[in-house]
Amino acid sequence: MPAKYSHVKKRSASGLLKKEKNSPNGHHIIKETYHPRPLNPHIDRSLNQAMSAVSQLEHAIARLFLLRYEQDIARLYSTRLYSVALVHLPTLVMRCVTLGGPGWLAFNHDSEEIKDFFRAAISMDMRQAGERVATKSVLWSYTALRHFAMSNNVSICNKLGLHSLRLLPYYPALKAHLDTLEAMGPPIFTKPPYLGSLQEGQEALEDACELKFGWMHELAPGHPEWEGDWKAKIRHGYERLSQTLWRVAREFDVRGYGLVLREKLTTKWCDCGCSTDHLGEVCERTVREDEEENGVRPGKQREWDGRGSGILGWETEEEEDIWEVDLDFGGLDPEECGGPDSEMTIGEMMEWRYLKAEREKERGNAAFRIGDYLVAIQLYESAHEIESEVPHYQLNLAAAHLKLNNWIEAEKACTKALQQHRSSKGLYRRARARKMLGRPDEAIQDLRAVLRLQPNNLEALAELASLISMADDKNLSGTTTNPSSSKSPPSMKIEPNAETLRRLGIPKPKPIKQPPFTKLRSDDRKLKIVLLSPADSSGTGRKFSGLNTSSLNEPQLPPPKASRHGKEKAGAIRTRKTKELEKMRAECTNYPSWERYVVKKD
Repeated sequence: MPAKYSHVKKRSASGLLKKEKNSPNGHHIIKETYHPRPLNPHIDRSLNQAMSAVSQLEHAIARLFLLRYEQDIARLYSTRLYSVALVHLPTLVMRCVTLGGPGWLAFNHDSEEIKDFFRAAISMDMRQAGERVATKSVLWSYTALRHFAMSNNVSICNKLGLHSLRLLPYYPALKAHLDTLEAMGPPIFTKPPYLGSLQEGQEALEDACELKFGWMHELAPGHPEWEGDWKAKIRHGYERLSQTLWRVAREFDVRGYGLVLREKLTTKWCDCGCSTDHLGEVCERTVREDEEENGVRPGKQREWDGRGSGILGWETEEEEDIWEVDLDFGGLDPEECGGPDSEMTIGEMMEWRYLKAEREKERGNAAFRIGDYLVAIQLYESAHEIESEVPHYQLNLAAAHLKLNNWIEAEKACTKALQQHRSSKGLYRRARARKMLGRPDEAIQDLRAVLRLQPNNLEALAELASLISMADDKNLSGTTTNPSSSKSPPSMKIEPNAETLRRLGIPKPKPIKQPPFTKLRSDDRKLKIVLLSPADSSGTGRKFSGLNTSSLNEPQLPPPKASRHGKEKAGAIRTRKTKELEKMRAECTNYPSWERYVVKKD
């Protein structure tokens, strides 16, 4: 949202003791202040009721915008994930099978190495959700609210747009719609039904493998590992890798992102009593210009149904992938912001924030390694303050608090991180804090959640076995044990087999369906994915796009079409902040991206 609507109305503090400089004795002089007489509850009851009704209306509108915004993130990022599976996963498949053979991904698609890479890239995407989705979502939701008003013959100002007070007689209908949204449950990522299969990516991948590894003619035999029906192995690995992508994405909770808009909707707009006044002034002209240019599209007739707010239409191919739009438009106006934002585009500003936060985190890691945990805490908190949309700063903060036995602070940091991403690290560290806070049942619950994500996590297995053993001893003896003073039973080697998991209360994992072909020695090779820094342009730091991977001698395929929304920046002036950004790019060791990485043998 434009910066001029991000203000908070300041309230003057009255009735304070003030020291008069010219007072002969230097004593405090109580300034005369005006204290309004409280309203007579019998005379002004109707006024109080009206103010309460307006407050309820504003809170309902703000809540409507927030819930629809969450639905928009889930739907639009699901479109993004489909694009990733279609455009970027074939590149990952090609790099993995080049080193591991055609069947490698069929047996290793669910490895922690690959899932950690997906988590890092998705986390970087989700931190952009506020910038990419918020403005569009607010415009879409305002349009839906506007159509609701028009259907009830509510007048709308040509310049200032819809005034929220005009909707007061229709509050019951708004509240009913809000109740419907509340009952829908948290939004999740799922493949949009109107998008097709991944056949296009599969065909491009098979053609690339055919050119590099297949039998071209009698004088050019293929690689020995690629004999037989290698296409079936490639196809199977690609499909399994796509399924892993969606599973990892569902670890993220859209309700933990877009914190700027969330703060405005929950603490500022609804309390100032004029939320739609702010929105109408910004959105009304945009809506009217769009209708004059394109007419009223049929998709808008289905806006007020609670499924989301996409103006471009539901379940049609017109739904745009806003993550493909370059964030090269200007940030805040220089008059409104004296910081780095005034000299950068939105994309540069986000990169600057991330790199600056990463620099603070690395300094915190250095302090952590030498045991200076208080300094590490300060640096991790600084990193989170700079970039609050990245959960791992809170996980680092929790680790430092655990070293200092700050159990309450460690639990709070983990909970904050888990509101964005349900990670095994966050659950395990919170379990340790809860154990020491004397809440073993909650710790056991967290550890079981860890093992559902990582059945082979030996630390979580040992900790869970220890807690369950302590709980059994407590039940037998009938005495209460203080976890901070008790010693854990001697560690024993625990195998993460099905019987052990069952005994510890972990649901039996679903059997993994084995590929319909024999596992080869090459399928056991260990590969690792190395992230690259933004400034890395050496032979190992080439920026890849699509299947354009010349460093691996792969055939050149056409890169994905450029987004029609993208714009090129020309003649950018090198300012002090842009120079600082370039310096931080050179210092950054990695930058999670679907493109900036290489696959190597471990």
